[in-house]
Amino acid sequence: MYPESTTDSPARLSLRQTGSPGMIYRNLGKSGLRVSCLGLGKCRGLPWPLGSSSMAEQLMTLAYDNGINLFDTAEVYAAGKAEVVLGNIIKKKGWRRSSLVITTKIFWGGKAETERGLSRKHIIEGLKASLERLQLEYVDVVFANRPDPNTPMEGDPFSSSKSRTFIVEETVRAMTHVINQGMAMYWGTSRWSSMEIMEAYSVARQFNLIPPICEQAEYHMFQREKVEVQLPELFHKIGVGAMTWSPLACGIVSGKYDGGIPPYSRASLKGYQWLKDKILSEEGRRQQAKLKELQAIAERLGCTLPQLAIAPCLHHQCDPDSQWHPSQVLPKLSSSIVHEIDSILGNKPYSKKDYRS
Repeated sequence: MYPESTTDSPARLSLRQTGSPGMIYRNLGKSGLRVSCLGLGKCRGLPWPLGSSSMAEQLMTLAYDNGINLFDTAEVYAAGKAEVVLGNIIKKKGWRRSSLVITTKIFWGGKAETERGLSRKHIIEGLKASLERLQLEYVDVVFANRPDPNTPMEGDPFSSSKSRTFIVEETVRAMTHVINQGMAMYWGTSRWSSMEIMEAYSVARQFNLIPPICEQAEYHMFQREKVEVQLPELFHKIGVGAMTWSPLACGIVSGKYDGGIPPYSRASLKGYQWLKDKILSEEGRRQQAKLKELQAIAERLGCTLPQLAIAPCLHHQCDPDSQWHPSQVLPKLSSSIVHEIDSILGNKPYSKKDYRS
């Protein structure tokens, strides 16, 4: 799980060190891939990560030197320029490829009908184009960046389970192909429902193909059910892990919108009217009121509101047996503090198991 172009680590260290206490690493799902519990991702629709290439290099260097090995991008980000910037920085810094976990997402590749979606054609061609922009031989994880409602069969793709399975099978076969060709090590899903992930897993097992290892899902204080309830169930059933995005809810949880829409904030930019409307809505005002209460907790703990927002994202995890202490904030999240946060938010999700107990 990673914040949007932000990092939060307590100590300066390098990935070249082994056994360093500054960053905790875990397996992605039940795969053997070890990733830092924080990663650096690119804000959707903005230059990667923000501003100039020099700023991107500074942020990446800061992240890398603090133990972060996970860097995420997508073919659609800044129309491919995000991958170019990321690739240029990796080449310039001379970081060992084996020390990095690079992920990208495939779905929106271009304006042509054949340049988007999850057909075999676009998955293979789109990933090849991404690798060229990244100047890499392979990515560690390629994500199917939302389910594809289209199908090569006639009729409504959702009117028949047979037709729906057909397109999922094509996607799973294409992902298996790019892995077998050495273009990717693993594949995952993003914005897929639990049912769609289970369908992909079932198709993979039925035809001896490679199943997805994780789902990339939105997760923050105001959106919790999928990551805290649905994905843990999938993890225990089929081993699918979670990589989360937007822990600051597009900046809403940062507290910067407390007094309105600041100039040059994301909500003030062209194309983000939906975010501005969300912040200024009645629900948005209720969220800001809750954030003021959470700010008081952050001050008691000696941290910022964004740090407090990210810490619970690490506290709630798909694997209850692992212990994460990647920041100075997480160890301070006692059961009483977590209960206080849940009481303020008023949106703690409950699984079927919770209702039975």
